[in-house]
Amino acid sequence: MGLPELGNLVRIGQLKAEPRNMQEVKRMLSMAQTRLGDAKLGKLSLEGRFTSAYNAAHAAALAALRWHGYRSENRYTVFQCLSHTLGWPASRWRVLDVAHHKRNLAEYEGYLEVEESTVAELCALVHGLIEEVQALVDQ
Repeated sequence: MGLPELGNLVRIGQLKAEPRNMQEVKRMLSMAQTRLGDAKLGKLSLEGRFTSAYNAAHAAALAALRWHGYRSENRYTVFQCLSHTLGWPASRWRVLDVAHHKRNLAEYEGYLEVEESTVAELCALVHGLIEEVQALVDQ
């Protein structure tokens, strides 16, 4: 813990400070790896692959947040915090924000328009995200 920006988010109720739980972090990272693998399965529908890639991104980003000793109930906040948990520039985490908005349209309005290139870009980004979180775990 100790990242001032994340402490500010605790003060305004966007995050909760909790002790690091390495078992939880490793489980989330494992889940991210499994879901990324699912996202790469060509036999799944494009929508299913997108959902798997999105869920992999969320699990990995949450693992990074938990490694730092924080938790959020808000998926968007988990992605935003990547700028602090992993030092990601906005241009990287905003790709996940776009995916989040697509996911919300699918979940709440039944509308999902996604292309193969979107899933491929998301999978590549998530692969790097998982590697960065694994580097935290390996410290």
